[in-house]
Amino acid sequence: MSNENAVVVFDELITECGFKIGHATLNKPAALNALNLPMIRLLTSQLEKWQQDPQIAMVFLDGSGDRAFCAGGDIVSMYKSMQASQTGNNNSDVTNQLALQEFFTEEYQLDYLIHTFAKPVLVWGNGIIMGGGLGLMSGGSHRIVTETSRIAMPEISIGLYPDVGGSYFLNQMPEGNGLFLGLTGASINASDALYSHLADYFIPHDAKVSLFARLLSANWQEELLQQTLSSICDDFHSLHIGQLPQGHLQENQDWLTHLAEQTNVAKAVEYILSANAEDNKWLNKAQNTLRAGSPITAHLVFEQLRRGKDMTLAECFQMELGMSCQCGEFGEFQEGVRALMIDKDNQANWRYQSVEQVPQATVDCFFAEIWSHGAHPLAHLSAS
Repeated sequence: MSNENAVVVFDELITECGFKIGHATLNKPAALNALNLPMIRLLTSQLEKWQQDPQIAMVFLDGSGDRAFCAGGDIVSMYKSMQASQTGNNNSDVTNQLALQEFFTEEYQLDYLIHTFAKPVLVWGNGIIMGGGLGLMSGGSHRIVTETSRIAMPEISIGLYPDVGGSYFLNQMPEGNGLFLGLTGASINASDALYSHLADYFIPHDAKVSLFARLLSANWQEELLQQTLSSICDDFHSLHIGQLPQGHLQENQDWLTHLAEQTNVAKAVEYILSANAEDNKWLNKAQNTLRAGSPITAHLVFEQLRRGKDMTLAECFQMELGMSCQCGEFGEFQEGVRALMIDKDNQANWRYQSVEQVPQATVDCFFAEIWSHGAHPLAHLSAS
């Protein structure tokens, strides 16, 4: 269907019973398949067509290469837009602010489309899955992880926050898991992903060809699409479950439950940093990331999870769009990207040096209403 040099490659595979499987592959392996606006638009357009096509039984979404499904959004391009907004040219400011709003709006629309897709969407989560990649994966009806899956929401290191629906899916995890992952940017593996409800099945990467063969030979029936795919994935998961690597979250659940009981962000941060990580490299790395991360982001994580607990998925995306636009203007996000991705000095000069120093008014501004009633770019989601 499309050129192999395209940033997203699409194909339609004909099954033995005559149905088709829509296959979409993120195709920027050198950039770990990081999402940019052209990729988002291509995916959205094709998914909308496949959703309306009665011959499409399911969608298979994966990433090119063996290193990553998707390492996140193209934050370097976002940085350039934010940098250009500081030129002092008012017209330039408005243009670049609108560019950021446009990116986040269309990204969240795509994520919401996957969450609400009328047909099964299998996401092959091999390798690195971070930020925007997790936004794509979390909406899949059948989310598969492999032995090399490495999942994280590392936004605390760049002064952003876990967006792409994080306010929703981090709240679906066992107690304390979402707060811990959001505050520390900790990396988790396939076992952790299954435990925290970020994935549904474990299938080794070298079984992908066999899985495709099974999908093509299946007896697809219009009223049984979900059940047919679930049965196939269950079979592969059961066959390979013995190869599942050991995780970290479940064995620390009691400690994480106590984290969820902390009544404010300062207490939560203190609780994590005071844990004994002498013989625990995973926890020690998480603590170091939290120490070096943005104190404002820590507040945003705590507050987005508090607010998102009783929100619908659509409401979470609407809240996050406002937060993301505010992050693009405030400067913390820009400084974090500079330190990590541009100058690579890992010496971010955060606005505040500790969570205790962050004024409540600063936190509140990220949740302030930007658009007048009915003018929100994602207002239509609630009607979907």
